[in-house]
Amino acid sequence: MKRRDFMKKAAVGVAASSVFGPVFAQTSKRVRWRMTTSWPKSLDTIFGGAQTIADRVKAMTDGKFDIRVYAAGEIVSGLKVVDAVQQGTVQAGHTAGYYYIGKNPAFAFATALPFGLNFRQQNAWLYDGNGNKMLNEMFADFNMIGFPAGNTGVQMGGWFRKEINSASDLKGLKMRIPGLGGKVMSRLGVTVQVLAGGDIFPALERGAIDATEWVGPYDDEKLGFYKVAKYYYYPGWWEPGPTLHTFVNLKAWNALPKEYQQIYKTAAAQANQQMMVDYDFKNPPAFKRLLSKGVKLRRFSNDIMSAAQKMSFELYEEQAAKDAFYKKVYADWKAFRKDIYRWYGTAESAYLQFVAAHS
Repeated sequence: MKRRDFMKKAAVGVAASSVFGPVFAQTSKRVRWRMTTSWPKSLDTIFGGAQTIADRVKAMTDGKFDIRVYAAGEIVSGLKVVDAVQQGTVQAGHTAGYYYIGKNPAFAFATALPFGLNFRQQNAWLYDGNGNKMLNEMFADFNMIGFPAGNTGVQMGGWFRKEINSASDLKGLKMRIPGLGGKVMSRLGVTVQVLAGGDIFPALERGAIDATEWVGPYDDEKLGFYKVAKYYYYPGWWEPGPTLHTFVNLKAWNALPKEYQQIYKTAAAQANQQMMVDYDFKNPPAFKRLLSKGVKLRRFSNDIMSAAQKMSFELYEEQAAKDAFYKKVYADWKAFRKDIYRWYGTAESAYLQFVAAHS
């Protein structure tokens, strides 16, 4: 190509970029949304999942798509996020699907099932498997669409005022535990309560509950549970990889330009990954601090674990027999779980068992 011809074409390209770039920016739709969450702002990592979405969306649209994030209680309570999104009170929410199993038991699959999938396995089922596709069929019944937007990893088993050595020790215990984990605990004789994050410590402090689970060392230390309950149990068999979702009102979603929809989905995916990264970084030093404060670490006995696992799968089978949609999701989830645990039980398990034992 001759230099003169090249310079002419280059000039046209520069002119086009200088004209069409600003024109695109000027014609891009301005969108203002509100997002309510189930979290207090003090829990910066889990609340940060919602904030990550808002920050990334704003950055990727040059400020044209602006989402204001609200803590639990600022618009609605932490357990009313789905109601607010469904009714159009807000355009979006950030919460845990299993808080809403009273609306439809299949909401549990959006977050975690006892003895279910860990973070990576859950992502594989939700993204590449049929998980989120099937769940969005249900979310549509509530005038919503949902996207994974956070995960805490395998959780701790929670804080107890006294030692729990066997399944019989659980009978009569008053415990805050949501989702299907709560259903299983109920079958084991526990009096179950569901409380939002900010309401747990006062209930534990005044004796309204005897035990509580939340997430893990970083958040648990912030909430101060160790001050009123010294026994810290593990593992959280009911939440081996709990996914948080961002739910969006369908009318608001359909009104978004297509490019904004893609930006929102990308931001949610980043929030999903970033939250796990943050917890993996923050939990180890918090764990060390808690142990230095006299916390008594305990592992759930095999008796408790076996009883809970038996009750869990009995519950799943009973629900599948009553609900066709639940049965469809459960069958897919169960088949995926079987295959991936066969694989994880090989390389992953052998490696982790060795390094944990020799660290």
